[in-house]
Amino acid sequence: MKIAVGGIHTECSTYSTLFQTADDFTLARGPDLLEQCGLAGDGFAGVSFCPLFHARAIPGGPVDPDCYEGFKTAFLQELRAAMPVDGVLLIMHGAMYVPDLADPEGDWIAAVREVVGADAPIAVSYDLHGNVTQDTVDQIDIFCAYRTAPHIDVRETHLRAARLLVDQLQGGPRRMVAWAPVPVLLPGEKTSTEDAPAKALYESLPELDLRAGICDTNLMVGYVWADVARATAAAVVTGTDPDALLKAAADIATSYWNVRDLFDFGVSTKSLAQCLDDAAAATSHPLILADSGDNPTGGGVGDRNDVLKAWLKRGLRGAVFAGIADPPALAEAWRCAEGSSLDLTIGGALGSPCSPVTVSAVVQVKIGETTKANREVLVEIDGNQVVLTERRRPFHTLADFRKFGVEPERSPFLIVKSGYLSPELAPLANPALMALTEGAVNQDIASLANSHRRQPTYPFKDAFDWQARPTLSRRARQK
Repeated sequence: MKIAVGGIHTECSTYSTLFQTADDFTLARGPDLLEQCGLAGDGFAGVSFCPLFHARAIPGGPVDPDCYEGFKTAFLQELRAAMPVDGVLLIMHGAMYVPDLADPEGDWIAAVREVVGADAPIAVSYDLHGNVTQDTVDQIDIFCAYRTAPHIDVRETHLRAARLLVDQLQGGPRRMVAWAPVPVLLPGEKTSTEDAPAKALYESLPELDLRAGICDTNLMVGYVWADVARATAAAVVTGTDPDALLKAAADIATSYWNVRDLFDFGVSTKSLAQCLDDAAAATSHPLILADSGDNPTGGGVGDRNDVLKAWLKRGLRGAVFAGIADPPALAEAWRCAEGSSLDLTIGGALGSPCSPVTVSAVVQVKIGETTKANREVLVEIDGNQVVLTERRRPFHTLADFRKFGVEPERSPFLIVKSGYLSPELAPLANPALMALTEGAVNQDIASLANSHRRQPTYPFKDAFDWQARPTLSRRARQK
């Protein structure tokens, strides 16, 4: 039995002007791809997984059309070369945006379906922040999505999809998919599965999996920072019985709709000015402040200096800013020896509309290689440490700080570009604050430019009635 594995995975804010190109993606191939998906080893007797490639990028702005077409063409070429295959496992996200392409994931999956034909089952795994469409659902047989945010079940999700696919190919019942869109779009920071009411909703999914005729249930939050017609929350269910599928999809969708007014931020969330007031008066540490509007893992550009400027203007000290993407400022600092002083202009280097700030800095630590465009420099500015990066990136692990000789747990203040804090940083926060800052992933959802989303959608509109109308996939209806 031969199963092709691969896909493409990124999340795109339509409010960002910084396009993603091929250089922004990392490709996993061969054994590395199988290890990433949890498919390495002897867990699937009699199965030969055929890794093609998986292209993955940090969330950002739109994907350049030529970049997308290049990856799709290469993927289809490799898939054709691998034929015949018995099935396909696609590792996707669901919130990619390519200008003039209504549903990139649906386009990719439909192209795969055309290559493998009608008989080969296709299983997909999605991020719960992905958007789903009828076109996507119509092409697939199995759908599994993350059930945690922050995402700590990525490999488990890939394995859920793989196991269902293998079971069907080994003679188990034919799977099919139903879904029900829900006209709600909330940010991930309000729908963390560690907080109510999302926690209870997601904890109920494994119980729903046990219903007769049901194999895997999913609640999709969707991606709110894409002003596109397909942006929506949804219930998506895989199973063997059409009636059971429709019932489960309607139940999940209705349960989400019924609590739409109860979602809120899981940490203390305030204006930037109020957060800085709290920092100035803080008596416990480390205080971790999330710059939410410029969060790279949500689609932010990562080059804004709003918090740094306000912090320095207040004369606050003792903070570690990790980090600000600014290739020109980094290049200036890179030319200097560690311990050298220089004037730096920081902010807006990748196109964000924020005015630069000029500061006097001391180069402390330089990491990375010019040839790999992964250089990072730690500089000292007025009693604070600031990490400048060549590429936009998050700082979510303890190792991200410790490689500079910074111990996060001993730092008075950590300033990170994030929404909810990562699993490694959250336990250190004493306290955690999230600043409502400007950027491509601004948390003031109701104020976002809203030209293409389907209406009515909550919270853009809040006075309307709705009932779930689940739909089977075309493949479910045909057989």
